[in-house]
Amino acid sequence: MSRRFFLCCLLLLCASPAWAAADELWRHLQGGGHVLVVRHAATEPGMGDPPGFTLADCATQRNLSLPGREDARALGAAVRQHGVPVGRVLSSRWCRCQDTARLAFGRAEPVAMLDSMMGDDGEGRARKLAELRQLLAAQAAQGGAAANLVLVTHDVNIQALTGDKLAQGEMLVASVRPDGTLAVLGRLGVPKSADAVQAM
Repeated sequence: MSRRFFLCCLLLLCASPAWAAADELWRHLQGGGHVLVVRHAATEPGMGDPPGFTLADCATQRNLSLPGREDARALGAAVRQHGVPVGRVLSSRWCRCQDTARLAFGRAEPVAMLDSMMGDDGEGRARKLAELRQLLAAQAAQGGAAANLVLVTHDVNIQALTGDKLAQGEMLVASVRPDGTLAVLGRLGVPKSADAVQAM
């Protein structure tokens, strides 16, 4: 294989399809009735939370960094720019998830079923997934929802729910199957500024 042929193939792979996919995902969301699964925005360095943290005290947790707070605001700006109808905004009770939801969407409904699964045993993880899928199945049964459901949670939860691994602040667009499982349609990154949103 010649170097020129290899470079041409590489350019074709890296060209417009990624943008086309993003445009299509925004169109899905504009139509409503979908689920936007959001991993909390960027945090201060670290993994998990400090020993002895409590959900009632944000100061004891690993929280959003300043760039993460900017990313969350940019996420919300992108959603508004694209005219996406937003319904319920469910969030893990961890402060980094609630802050992401509030900065992006102006509200958060904290629910235990989206809390981090990092310290859970198999039974605990299964229980959270079952509760979430029951909620999603109920939404699917209603049909024709005018707005999109937003779930703001943690990487470990998203992997358990969809099998996908997201960077901080990334989002999955999904439709809901009758059994409450998600059919992932694609992934959206986070615009880094208002200028990036305007350019989309």
